[in-house]
Amino acid sequence: MLEAMTPAFAKRSDATPRRMVAVCTDLGMMPDMFFPKGTGKDYTLSPYLDLLKDHRSDFTVFSGVSHPGVDGAHAADKCFLTAAPHPTRGGFRNTISLDQLASQHIGHLTRFPSLTLVVGPANTSLSWTSDGVQIPGENRASKVFERLFFQGSKAEVEAQIQRLKEGRSLMDAVADRTHSLQRDLGPRDKERLDQYFTAVRDFEKRLAQTEAWETKPKPQVSTKAPADHLEPDALIPRTRAMFEVVRLALETDSTRLITVLISQGFNPKVDLPGVTLPHHALTHQGGAGDSRMQLRTIEEAQLKELQTLLAGLKSIKEQGETLLDHTMLLYGSNLGNAATHATTNMPALLAGGGFKHGQHLAFDTKNNTPLCNLYVTMLQRLGIETDRFGTGTKTIKGLEII
Repeated sequence: MLEAMTPAFAKRSDATPRRMVAVCTDLGMMPDMFFPKGTGKDYTLSPYLDLLKDHRSDFTVFSGVSHPGVDGAHAADKCFLTAAPHPTRGGFRNTISLDQLASQHIGHLTRFPSLTLVVGPANTSLSWTSDGVQIPGENRASKVFERLFFQGSKAEVEAQIQRLKEGRSLMDAVADRTHSLQRDLGPRDKERLDQYFTAVRDFEKRLAQTEAWETKPKPQVSTKAPADHLEPDALIPRTRAMFEVVRLALETDSTRLITVLISQGFNPKVDLPGVTLPHHALTHQGGAGDSRMQLRTIEEAQLKELQTLLAGLKSIKEQGETLLDHTMLLYGSNLGNAATHATTNMPALLAGGGFKHGQHLAFDTKNNTPLCNLYVTMLQRLGIETDRFGTGTKTIKGLEII
C-alpha cells in the first residue's frame, strides 16, 4: 500500500489495530459538576473530571455539542450513536449506528465484528443496523466472557459449524424463492424486497465469517469469569464487571468495536452509602440539599469506574504504545440535563485513540455543534474514508492526531 492511499486520520501502519468504544449513561450527569471552567489546554478540572485527573493528557472534553433534531427526553438514548431525529414521533425509524457502520468496514478483522453490551435491562442497546433494527444487548458479563474465551469441545465446534452452514443454506433457499415475487410487485414493494435482500446478503456474510473463526482457537486468559451482580441496585458492581470484560475483549483483539449502554430505565435505588432514593428520581431533585449529594455520590462512583477502565487500558502495552493509544473511548450521555430532559449541550469526552488531548473544546452552548462531527473524525481515525455521518458533515474542529 502506498502512503498516498492512507486516509488522513490513519497515518500509522495498517498493522496497528484501531479500536472504538462508546459508552452512554442514559440518566446524564449534573452539568455544573461535569463541564469544566475555561477552554483549551488551560481549563480547570470540574469536580467530576478531577476524578480523572491522572489521565488529563489522555482525553478531550467537549461542551456545546448535541444531535440536531434529536429530542424525546429519555427516548434519545436510542439516537446516541445514530443522530436520527425525533425518536418519539409516529413512524420513527432509526438509522445505522456509528459502531455498525464501522463494523461494515473493519468488523471482519476480528472474531466478533462488534460487541453490544448493556449495564441494565437487556431489551435495549446503542447499536442499530442499517435497516434501523436495534441489536439486542448482552447484560450479563459472564455470558460475554464465555463467548469471548470458552472454546468448547471438538464435537461442539463441529456442531456449531454445521448449524452455521444450515443457516446459510436456509438464507439461500429463501432468497431464491423471493426472487420469483419481483415480477408481480409494485415499486414500493420492490424497494422493500431490495432492503430484505440486502439484509439477507449481510447476514450470509456474517455467517460465513463466523464459520471461519469457529475453526480458530479462542484466546486464553488467566482471569476468572466475572460475577453478574444481577441485584437491581448493583449498578456500580455491574458496571465494573462489564468494563473488565471490555478491557479483556480489546486486549485479546477479539473485537475492535464495543458499545455499552448504562441504563437505569427500571429506576432502582443504587446500593451506595447515603443513597436512599431511586436514581431517576434523584435526577429530578438534584437542585440542592441531600438529593443533590445522593446524585453526586452515584455519578462520582460511575466516573471512578471510567477512571479504572482508562487506567487498565493504559497499563497494557501494544507495539511500543498503550492499548489506550490505539482505542478511542467515547463517554457521554444522551441527556444534557436530566432534570429538565434537555438533549442539548450533551456531556461528552473522548479518551485515547492517538489524538492530541488534554483540552476542553468549548462550542456554542446555545447553537450547538453536531456531535456527529466528532463521529466523522472517529470513523476517519479507524481508516474509513468518509466525510459525513448522521448530521455531521465534517470533522470536529480542534481535535488533531499526534
